[in-house]
Amino acid sequence: MAKVKTSFFCQNCGTQHPQWQGQCRGCKEWNTLVEEVLEKQTNPITTPAKTAKRVALPTHIDAVDLQQHQRMSTHDAELDRVLGGGIVPGAVVLLGGEPGIGKSTLFLQLSLQLNGKVLYVSGEESEQQIKMRAARMQNSNSNCYLLAETRTENILMQLAQQQADLVVIDSIQTLHTDTIDSGAGSVSQIKASAAALIAYAKAQQTPIVLVGHITKEGALAGPKILEHMVDTVLQFEGDRNHVYRILRAQKNRFGATSEIGIYQMQAQGLQAVDNPSSILLSEHASALSGHAIAATIEGIRPLFVEVQALVSTAVYGTPQRNSTGFNSKRLNMLLAVLEKRAGFSLGTKDVFINIAGGLHVEDAALDLAVVAAILSSDLDSTLSNTIAFAAEVGLSGEIRPVAQLEQRIREAAKLGFKTVVVSKFSSVQIEEKNIRVQAFEKIEEVVAFLFS
Repeated sequence: MAKVKTSFFCQNCGTQHPQWQGQCRGCKEWNTLVEEVLEKQTNPITTPAKTAKRVALPTHIDAVDLQQHQRMSTHDAELDRVLGGGIVPGAVVLLGGEPGIGKSTLFLQLSLQLNGKVLYVSGEESEQQIKMRAARMQNSNSNCYLLAETRTENILMQLAQQQADLVVIDSIQTLHTDTIDSGAGSVSQIKASAAALIAYAKAQQTPIVLVGHITKEGALAGPKILEHMVDTVLQFEGDRNHVYRILRAQKNRFGATSEIGIYQMQAQGLQAVDNPSSILLSEHASALSGHAIAATIEGIRPLFVEVQALVSTAVYGTPQRNSTGFNSKRLNMLLAVLEKRAGFSLGTKDVFINIAGGLHVEDAALDLAVVAAILSSDLDSTLSNTIAFAAEVGLSGEIRPVAQLEQRIREAAKLGFKTVVVSKFSSVQIEEKNIRVQAFEKIEEVVAFLFS
């Protein structure tokens, strides 16, 4: 009888250890090591002899035919954009996101609107529960089949029988294979199940979509090697308290990772947002102080967001510095620049910043809009809603240029803005006649232009 081989795996990062120890040497977390079986005990008498496998032969690159492997459209403009034009045959896509963000809803919609045979495998819901969710959606697909199964061998058997054009697995953490003697969701089970599904996808040229759980830190649960094994890694971001969701590609072997897709959660499911700027910008009957519009870039798509600021006298001693959707450390830096370079005394005042719509923006071009919104609230002076800002603010108070400025200005002209405030050091060549580009070198010049 062969000896049972075991090892210890970290359930947080997947690092393998030869023996148990209190702290993982990979992620430095404590008490995360769990013993898992690497190889089951086998009986040499009853175990069949291993058959010889077919040896793959090299093929000249010019002999590879791509005509029969065109991308499959998902009939979802946002998803197609993120994937690089559609789903590649044989590709394996992994989607991660917070619980309740809409991962299952997104791919159930994909299954219902795809022109082809789809097998939707769920290890978390029954077939009746999936049907209840599908009934709320407006799409229908007569070739969509449901399978409630968690055993990997049974799923592979059904895949061979159904010969589907697309397979959705929800989720990879619920699968288990008999070749590994450990619970579902363990590092070994995830690696073995994912490897078997990837081998089937490559051999049969059938695209497979995997839904993945995430850890409390926001990373995909399971071993890091899972992200290396798949072809595309998508991240679904957003706040469950808001209706907007952002689909972002963290890895894509068949396209760029700079594209994003924006969705709006509704009762019928996720609806693609073609023009997110028109939705994120608030409509006010009258001008309000503390509001400024920023021309940002998400991926390669221009996006206009509203920055809201509130400046008030601190009545509880230490002034508060709170921001929602904007980096709090960068906010403190901008406040120091305003006090040192522009002469505004904000050290005894509370400052609150909010990005409308529940978005979190990391673009440095947001700096000037944040400064303008803070000064507007502090002076209680309104800014015109036809002005947009697109510039970075340096520590010495200089207005620094940002990338893809021409694209931001063209989008501003389409949305009806009349003026865009940019850096004087930007090399802009815009032929738009109905928009004016105001360029400044120092923060003092911007203050004089806005509030003189």
